[in-house]
Formats: sequence, structure tokens, C-alpha cells
Amino acid sequence: MDSIQIEKYFIDKMALPILDVRSPGEFSKGHFPGAFNIPLFSDDERAEVGTLYKQVSKEAAMAKGLDFAGKKLTWYIEQTQNLSVGKNVIIHCWRGGRRSASIATLLEFVGFHVNTIIGGYKSYRKFVLNQFDERQFKLIVLGGKTGSGKTDVLKCLIEKGEQVIDLEDLANHKGSAFGALGEKPQPTVEQFENNLFDAIKNMDAERRIWIENESKSIGRMFVPRGLWDQLCTSIYIELAVPFENRVDRLIDLYGHFPKADLINAIQKIQKRMGGQNVKKAIESFESGDVRMATAIALKYYDKTYEHASHKKPFSAINQLVSQNDDPAKTADELITMANDQKY
Repeated sequence: MDSIQIEKYFIDKMALPILDVRSPGEFSKGHFPGAFNIPLFSDDERAEVGTLYKQVSKEAAMAKGLDFAGKKLTWYIEQTQNLSVGKNVIIHCWRGGRRSASIATLLEFVGFHVNTIIGGYKSYRKFVLNQFDERQFKLIVLGGKTGSGKTDVLKCLIEKGEQVIDLEDLANHKGSAFGALGEKPQPTVEQFENNLFDAIKNMDAERRIWIENESKSIGRMFVPRGLWDQLCTSIYIELAVPFENRVDRLIDLYGHFPKADLINAIQKIQKRMGGQNVKKAIESFESGDVRMATAIALKYYDKTYEHASHKKPFSAINQLVSQNDDPAKTADELITMANDQKY
């Protein structure tokens, strides 16, 4: 059995399957992207062991824990056999304590080679958050008012070999009151941070990285402080698209959703949008005039976007006036503009 620091895992152990032996509840709150949950205890079992530890004794808790785990020894081995690569695995729990040590001992006994992470998941979380504060990137922030098609352009930039951090894709949210429509449920904030780190960990910091101009919050998610600070002070390129084109794009994007869902989204921003504007938008939705309703909402978002963008101290501000509706051509124009920037 080898005990490794979290840095060692990222240097040469990432190809190995990583087994998280924490309870399902702990795992669902946050975990290594790609990890497999083989819990030593269920959530109820963990709660019972913890109660015994606090209210009775350490010995009573250990005895109950052994009772729970002993009934599942064959299951642990079978699950590991199905996931292991050449009998090599990595195991961790919350702090690299008894839970991971006990499973590791069992697996070593039946012929597996086990690596345990010193400090467990807690050390991983500390490492992740430190990386957001310490790593410096050459960011280019792609801006543009709602409906400018930034998401499609970012996808084309990826196809052209550019590095892209797609915050909205990672957050399962498009960032507005309508942003949850058609998306999967958002992860926990903790898991969002883990997934974000996973997306950027192998990016070349010496090459530019594109990132969309976002608010600090994306639905229920928050951009980590270190990355947020860099985003606000990086090179900014705004994609300028005509208002009517943006209305068309938003209708294509959201117009097929149930009327009730669209009205509910509008009502979420009633205080900021103003009662009269919300009333007009809802009346337009109800009468089937989706274009009018979209235009009313878009004017609100335009004001909000301008206010938020002007508050950020970007290092350079540029604008690309889009003359086409082809995201691939727009991506080419952006690359040409980015090549002239000084970082």
C-alpha cells in the first residue's frame, strides 16, 4: 500500500481508477470528477456510527462500523475488481483516515495494489481552491449582449484548436432567469468547482484561453474568486450583434418551451425589470406574441449587461461588429483580432 500526496496523483496517477469510500451523501455533495463511489457505510449507517461515537464511546462506534462493513466485504472486492486496471487502484475517504485504510487493507489482502491519498478528499479540495488562486492564465473574455450567440462561437473556437473555459456548460445554466430551461439540474457549488478545475487543469497557461463574460453567479453557481479576479482584469472582446438578430436567436433558443415556463422565468425578475414591463411581457406571451415578449425582456437584459460590464476593470476593451450569422466565421474573426492583442 502506498500513501501519496495529492500533487503526486495529478502528476502520474490520474490514469488509475479512483474509489471514493465516503457515504453516498458525501459523494453527491462533491467528489473527484470520474471517481467511483464504493461507500464503506450508507448515509444511515454513517449517521448511526457517528451518533455512537459522540454519545456512547469510540469502541462502540468501531464495533458497529465493523458490523456494517463485515457484511459487505465480498461486495467491496467485486466492485473493485470490476473497476480496477491491472489490480491497481486509488482509494480515499474524507481525511485519509480509518475508512480508506480499512478498505485498502482488505483489497491489499486479496491481491490489489492500493494507493491512498494523504489527507483524502479534504486535501483535494484544498488543492483545487488553491489552484484557482495561484494559477495565472492569459484570458480573453468574450462578451456580447444576450442573444449574441457566444455559446455557438465558443464551440467553434474549440473546433479550431483554441482553449475555452465554458462556464455555462459546466454550470448547466445559461446565466439568466431563463437559463435553467432545457438544462440538466445544476451540480452543487462544490462539484461545480471540482468540474471547473478538471476542465482547466491541463490547459496550457502560456496560450490564450477564451472565457465568456459572466456574472459572478451562474444560476446557483459562483465563479471561484481567483478565476473571477482574472476574468475581470483580462482582455475583453465584445461581440456586437444587431438587436433583431438577437431576438431571432432567443426565440429559436427558448420559443419552444411551454408558455407557463417562460412566464415563470419572467416573474423571477419582476422587481428588477419593473411591474409594467413584466405585465406587458406576460400579456404578449399569453397572446402568442413571443417576439414582443422577447424584445421587452431583451431590453432589460441589455441594460443589465452594460451596467455589469462597465464595472469590470478589463485590461483592454475591443469590439467585433458581427456582419454574419455564421459562428465559424465569427470565430475566425475573433482569432484574428486576438492575435493582435498584447498580454
